[in-house]
Amino acid sequence: MASTLLLALVFVIDLIAFALAVAAEQRRSTATVGNDGKQSYCVYDEDIATSLGVGSLLFLLLSQLLIMVASRCLCCGKAMRPSGSRAWAVVLFIATWVFFFIAEACLLAGSVRNAYHTKYKNLLNDPPSCETLRKGVFGAGAAFVFLTAIVSELYYVSYSKANDATVNYGKDTGVRMGNL
Repeated sequence: MASTLLLALVFVIDLIAFALAVAAEQRRSTATVGNDGKQSYCVYDEDIATSLGVGSLLFLLLSQLLIMVASRCLCCGKAMRPSGSRAWAVVLFIATWVFFFIAEACLLAGSVRNAYHTKYKNLLNDPPSCETLRKGVFGAGAAFVFLTAIVSELYYVSYSKANDATVNYGKDTGVRMGNL
């Protein structure tokens, strides 16, 4: 039977990771061109989106670790009984890791790119290129955090159902050789 406590804990952790990713998308760094008379330079606002993105990344990692430790990462421990739940557990296990890696890549790339600021000053007349993070990177990370949350919980429930299944052979187990 799937642990309700573990499912609730993972749900709360995934919800926090999703909220942090959405907040990071809303608080991306913006830049304006500053001028002190002779030089043009980039002025960036505060950089809280990087911290929010890294926090989301760490909460998603914690959630994934809890699910994988509880299920022994599907490969360790006793073998599961052959059933439809086992097939779904394998499919959902693969999907969980694919969505997890995409979410982590989006959050990590968004955090690194958001933290990067151009530090040069332009002595020429044309304004400097003040590059910022493209809109939607943290949003894509948030979407994949949500998908990872759903699929990982479905994986754990399928894994638990396949582990708890009992094989019932009934009374007749096959051809009897005693009378021959």
